[in-house]
Amino acid sequence: MNIPQSSFPRVVIIGGGFGGISLAKKLSKKELQVVLLDRHNYHTFQPLLYQVSTGGLEPDSIAYPIRKVLQGYPNFYFRLAEVLNVDIEKNLVSTNIGDLKFDYLVVATGSETNFFGNESIEKNSMAMKTIPQSLNLRSLILENFEQALLTDDLHDRDALMNFVIVGGGPTGVELAGALAEIKKGILPKDYPDLDTRRAQINLVQGGDRLLPAMSEIASKKAEDFLEGLGVNVWKNIRVTGYDGNLVTTDRDVSFETATVVWAAGVKAASVKGLDATELCTFGHRLKVNPYHQVEGFEHIFAIGDVACMSTEKHPKGHPMMAQPAMQQGDNLGDNLVRMLEGKKLKAFEYHDKGSMATIGRNKAVADLKRFKFQGVFAWFVWMFVHLFFLIGFRNRVVVFINWVYNYIKFDREARLIIRPFKKQYQTSK
Repeated sequence: MNIPQSSFPRVVIIGGGFGGISLAKKLSKKELQVVLLDRHNYHTFQPLLYQVSTGGLEPDSIAYPIRKVLQGYPNFYFRLAEVLNVDIEKNLVSTNIGDLKFDYLVVATGSETNFFGNESIEKNSMAMKTIPQSLNLRSLILENFEQALLTDDLHDRDALMNFVIVGGGPTGVELAGALAEIKKGILPKDYPDLDTRRAQINLVQGGDRLLPAMSEIASKKAEDFLEGLGVNVWKNIRVTGYDGNLVTTDRDVSFETATVVWAAGVKAASVKGLDATELCTFGHRLKVNPYHQVEGFEHIFAIGDVACMSTEKHPKGHPMMAQPAMQQGDNLGDNLVRMLEGKKLKAFEYHDKGSMATIGRNKAVADLKRFKFQGVFAWFVWMFVHLFFLIGFRNRVVVFINWVYNYIKFDREARLIIRPFKKQYQTSK
């Protein structure tokens, strides 16, 4: 990897997500050699991936070069690499570009889509956890309408314009709202020779309410907003299969569709060598103590979605969201310095700053620590918070200008098929 030898202890961080970036920043001016490994050379602001999928933003608006984030930091090294294995006995990380010894290892690999072992769904549905996946989904959505123009079969045309989103969490709710607005304001202008009124957006939730992690009033209001936009909300229904054409469920309900978006769950993106059963718990997450140390190790840590720190309030670990990851990265940075100085480590304490979700234009729900509100004000708060946490001044400006333009013109300029997604269209013929 061509990492120089140093008299400073070497900290290897696997993953350039919210947790990994926060930790690297915290260690930037300490007497440590920090090496960050990631399979991409950019950090992704995942909460806005759905806007890339629906043409509201271009991908470079929510991505930022990792090298630029940590530019000018002494003793910092980034390598574009895919981690293949961790040898916990030799303190060695093996990657596709070589091996690297470490004094301290931090696993911050985040999460990946959980298909719960259903191979047909994994093979035929669309995930939305990365920028490439979001671009694939954007292309598929647009390709479906182009294909619908070419078919004379009404049944096949309806299937191409029928969208099924599985999962009623923030990702599913926000995507459903965005698609509903496209159907209302953009499709009739883009496809005047196509009866886009027949397009259907279906949101399928296995539980009895949307946004189950938020308050009941937020769940009810989000459902009202979606139904007002024309989204079909299906609750207490579990999807059991999808063959590329037909969605089956555990009830007497099925959907014929060319597009299924799977947003029904995530699991930790585990690392080989640390994926032993005794180290992992709920959702393949690594068991860690209050100081982020992986169970049984003093020099191996895990933060963010991949870590499970059980507490009385969070027995299955903290929420798999950006805020816990960022806070854990900050706390671990302090603890690594404390460890080197021989000081007592500081137990992590999560400060929940609330949750929010947007359903569309002037529609959002927010559950903050002391206040709960919905509607236009919640929508403005949602926009401000997301702009604030975007990395890079340019990204904030570009996203803000795009949002203002989209709001005034009721348009989404980035509906481009830049990288066609090859899907085998199934027809009834």
